[in-house]
Formats: sequence, C-alpha cells, structure tokens
Amino acid sequence: MTPFLIRLAARCLALIAVAPVRAAESPANAGRYGEFIQAAGNAEVDSVRLAHLKKLAFQCEVDRGVLPGLDRLIAFVERWDSPSSRLDFFDREIRKTLTYEFGLGAASPLEPIAAFYRGRMLVWACLEYSDIYPFPEKRATYLSRARQHFEQAAKAFPENRVARMYLGEPIPPARTLVVPAGAPAWAIAQREGLERLTDIIEWWIDHRMRPNGEYGGGWGDDCEMWRHWVPVLFGFEHPRANWAQSYLSSRLLAQPHLAGGYHNRISDVEHTAEDLADALTPMMFLAPENPEWSRRVTRLIDLMENFWTGRNERGFLQFKSTYFTSDKVDLTPARACDTVYHPRALQPALLYWQRTRDSRIGKLVTEWMRTWVDAAAREERGKPAGILPTAIHWPDGRVGGVGERWWLPENYTTPLYDFPSAMSLMLNTLVLTTHMTGDQSFLAPLRSMAAARLEWLKAGRPDAPAGSRRWCGARLDTLGGAVAKYRFLTGDTSLDQLLREERNVPYVQFRLAADGDAAQSLDRSLGDLAAVTRINFPAYTQEVRYTDRVMRFPVLYQPGWMLEQGVPTTIVEAGVMANGLNRLMLLYNTTTGDPGDPLYFPLNGVHWRTAPRDLAALVTDSKPDRFSARLYHFGAAERRFAAELLLLQPGEYRFELVNSSSGKVAHSGRVSISAQERNVALNLPARVEHELRVERVSP
Repeated sequence: MTPFLIRLAARCLALIAVAPVRAAESPANAGRYGEFIQAAGNAEVDSVRLAHLKKLAFQCEVDRGVLPGLDRLIAFVERWDSPSSRLDFFDREIRKTLTYEFGLGAASPLEPIAAFYRGRMLVWACLEYSDIYPFPEKRATYLSRARQHFEQAAKAFPENRVARMYLGEPIPPARTLVVPAGAPAWAIAQREGLERLTDIIEWWIDHRMRPNGEYGGGWGDDCEMWRHWVPVLFGFEHPRANWAQSYLSSRLLAQPHLAGGYHNRISDVEHTAEDLADALTPMMFLAPENPEWSRRVTRLIDLMENFWTGRNERGFLQFKSTYFTSDKVDLTPARACDTVYHPRALQPALLYWQRTRDSRIGKLVTEWMRTWVDAAAREERGKPAGILPTAIHWPDGRVGGVGERWWLPENYTTPLYDFPSAMSLMLNTLVLTTHMTGDQSFLAPLRSMAAARLEWLKAGRPDAPAGSRRWCGARLDTLGGAVAKYRFLTGDTSLDQLLREERNVPYVQFRLAADGDAAQSLDRSLGDLAAVTRINFPAYTQEVRYTDRVMRFPVLYQPGWMLEQGVPTTIVEAGVMANGLNRLMLLYNTTTGDPGDPLYFPLNGVHWRTAPRDLAALVTDSKPDRFSARLYHFGAAERRFAAELLLLQPGEYRFELVNSSSGKVAHSGRVSISAQERNVALNLPARVEHELRVERVSP
C-alpha cells in the first residue's frame, strides 16, 4: 500500500472512531447513551446519580467514545456527595459568576444534569447570605436563574421530584402517622411536628456526621445546628441526639482556635462568638453538673473584665469593639462599638449566672446593663428617648457608630448591626438582670419600647421617617419574647396589652387566656408547622448545603421568591420559618413551657424523660410553685416515664394525673422537689388526654 493510501485509511479509521462523539453531543441523537442519562437525571439521590454517570462513562469507554465534560461532571458529583468534602465547596465560584462551569456544550445531553446542580447551588447561596436574600433585586437575580435551571432539568427528567420540589411541587411524606380516633387537634399536630423533626435530626446524624464531629458545613455553621434540635434535645430524651451534640461540642471545644477560651481569628462578635457559645451552651443543658463549664465561663469573664471592656468617657462599662478575639481588640474607629449582639460572647456566662448566681458575673453584667439603660434613656443624635440603640461607640460612649445616622452604625459590611439588629439578645439580658437583682430599672428600656410599639400599632401601622419613634416602633417586633418571659415568671400584667396586640406567638396568647379562640389559634399554628415538616423531607436533609440553614427552605414558597405568586397552599405559612427558629420554636414552647427561646434567659419548665415519639405534651402553666400540662400518648398501652420539673422551688408537692374528659384521677401522689431530685414518675394511660397538675404543699 502506498503512503497516500496508508494515510487515507488512517484518516477514515479516525473518523469512524470519533463518530459516537458527534452522535452523543446532541440530546436528540443520544442513542444508546440516552438510557444512562435519563436514569442519572431522574435519580433523586446523588449517590444513585453518580452510579449511573459512572456506568455511562464505562459504556463510552467500551464504545471508544467521548462525551465532553462527562469526566468533570462525575468529579463534581463525587465531590457533591463526598463524606469528606465541604457541602458548600462551590461557594466562591457560584457567588462570583452566578454559574458553575462543567465544560459541557449547550447541546450536550448532560447539560440538564448540570443545570440541576447549578439551580441547587444558586438557591442555597441565596438562602445563606444576608447580603442577598433581604434584597429583592439580588434575590431575584439568584432565584430567577435557579428557576430557569430547574425548569430545564424538570423538562428533561420529569421523574425527578426534587427538581419539581424547587419549582413549588411538594414531595409528600414517605411515612404516614396513624392517628387514633378522638385524639385532640393540638396533640395530633404537635406529635407530627416532633416526629418529623426527629426524623430530620436522625438523618443528619446517620448520613452527614463525620468522624471529627462535623456535618460538612465547617465548625462555624455546624455548631448552630443544635438550635433547631432544641425541642428534642431539651424537651425529651433522645440518647442518640444527646450523644451527637455532646460529641460535636467536645470536639469543637478542643479545637486549637478556641485554646485561649474564645475564637482566635479576628472578626465581628456575632461570628467569633458562635463557635464557643454554640458548643458550650447546649452542653450546659445536657450535662449541667460538669465542672468544666465553670472553668470555661471563668475564662470568658476574665476576658470581659480585663481585656474586652473598659470605662468610656461617660464613666460606663462597655465593650470596646465589635471585633475582638482571645488576644486582640480592633480599635479602628468604625469598628469600635459595643452592640446589642454582644450578649452572644457571654451566652454561656449568662446562663451560668442564672443558675448559680455567681457574684463576679453578676457585678460585671449588671454594670454593663446600666450602660445600655443609660443609652436607651438618652435623646441623642436624633435617637428618640427610651429606645435602645444597636450600638454604643467607644470611647466616647455616644449612641450609634461613626456614621451620620444613629440607627446605621456602619461597623460591619452588611445590615447585621443596623437597627433593630439582634435586639432580643439585649432585651432578654436586661430581663435576666432584673430577675437576678430585683432592680426594676433594668426593665425601663423594655417598657419604653413596648410603649413605642403600641403607639405604632394603635396608629394603624403607619409609615414614618427613618430614625423616628414611630419608625422604631414599626421595627420592634421582637419584644414579645422578653416581655413574655418576664410576664409568666413574675405574674406582672403591666405589659399584657402589647402581648395581646402582637399575636405573633400563639403559645403566649394561649397562656394569657386559654379560651376557645386562643386554643384554636394554637391548634392552627401547630397544624401549620406539621404541614411544613410533613413534606419536602429532602429539603431539610440531602439538599442542604449550608448547615446553619437546615430549616430555611420553606421561605422559597413565599410570593416573590422562587415563584412570583408563591405556592398557593397552606405551606405558605412556612414563611414564618424564614428566620430559622420562629415557628419551629413553637414545639419548644409548648413542650417545655418557655414562652421565648432557650438561648438567653431560658425558662424551660420541664424535661420529659421519654422519647419524642408518639407523645404530645402541652404545658399550660409553669411557675416556681406550680406546674400543669396536657398529655396524650398515641401508643396502645400505658406509658411510664418521668417529668423532670426544672423551675419548681424546693419543697413538698402534690401531683395528679387527671382524665381531661371525665375528671377521673388516673395517678396521684406526693413528691419532694430539691436541687438534686426533680422527677415526678408518671403512668400515662393510652389514647386519652390527661392533665398533669403539680402544686406546692409546703416549702
């Protein structure tokens, strides 16, 4: 054969060899590869999708064909599903470019799979960042692109329910709960919320927990997960959840960056505080007698007393900066602010003070709170008298920061510290200080801001100039938690009008007046929560890419988010979960009796020493001298467990377990409550509502 013929034959063979590539580049001509691609695209679990993609790669190898970008797509999915990769590994690229490059052509049959991943990345980045989701234009940029990607994926792979879930088509539950005839509405709804939440917690422990205790989001995000676990962690006995939280906390507290007793990387207080506070605080609930906590709290107080704070030019004690570590304080004028977020740095110490009345902590916190009471009282820089600012500048002690407007301290790159910021942290600390000292002057800011809020509500919720009293009143929608804690602990009814007007915490309304309307409202709210947690299980588990946003997904179903009209079903109520804890805390409120959240000045009155399955418990009263709750057991036989009553003062108590319908006493007795023994043993009949009543006989 001549050299020319040899070259011609070689060229023909080469063309034959690459022929499958050209056929495979078009979705319409995917040929034998179409079955693999459909199986991969329709898979609802990433590990299954990865298996199909690897089968596709093998088939290409057998055919001596190449699908451009397939290897890179496989590597990406491996990383997405890897037990060792960070869940948000794509973060920088997706935020910088609003896309992710897979090396596929637009005509590639693999492009709809890539679109599915791009949509997920865009959604979770939007849900994560406070410089995106609060701003409608930025949010729309992310979510409109995500919607286009999901529409492309759903069209190509109609059996993929997860893609359709993002577009507003909920995934029904895999498990149906059996409900006995005659079970009360509140019990049905609360039990379902607890069951679904427990399922979510167990999934994370079983599928995401890593050997070092992390869940894939990094310590700074993983440490926050306990906050939505609290109805199970603090309300009931769940040994696996307790162990998982204990393991994460112990491993995090042993990390080098916390060796100095606080974070060693300079950043703002909200972020430097979370590793220590979110590791230590839950352990002070789960293992309160551990002497290690006092050592760690002492270190925090040392740092506060000797390093982080000082006397400002007005003579008051305040934090010197928003940015500090265990060995640095950034005194840059823009950052030199004490803020309403600073109780975050002392969260474990505040809990320790509440439980032990430690005098050193009390002295420091009391002096610090006087600084904020003074700042609230002052009419300065346009701030109305009686309104807490969100920042106090150092060293001059003036309200606000270096900016011209008192309500915008300009001490951070996002609106995190702008009014009202984390106002509830400071208000709860003021109420705690009132409780510990008996000094009513610490309630002055709460009372004056409650008045401003009521004025705005009674005026018809009008618009008002920024920085004005009415403008502040419009934004003070977080007062209720602190007011409710004070109200139910002391019995002081002076702020009841605000609690009744707000109506944003159904459990508080129920405790104020357990009439028909309040009870029905609570039933509806518990039902809304059950509806949210009943559907879209993947949205709270496998889909989550930022672990501080595990319960964030339902906000996508609100109007103006993923769909302009939203999702026209009851699950729109899930929007109240947009801030993380609000609606989910209803489970914690109802099962423990705490009218607010457990993070600051917790008032959880009971720990039910039994599993959070097939049981509903609605606390109706919780005070230092009495306790009552409605109980319903969904099982078929009597249930034996103990109620650990945490707020009762030491003394002799009488208890009764009474049939709510007949009034017949099913179980009764006497019990001595002391610091060491707080349990009341119960024998709860099945499938009939009973009321537990505990009253003090003698101190």
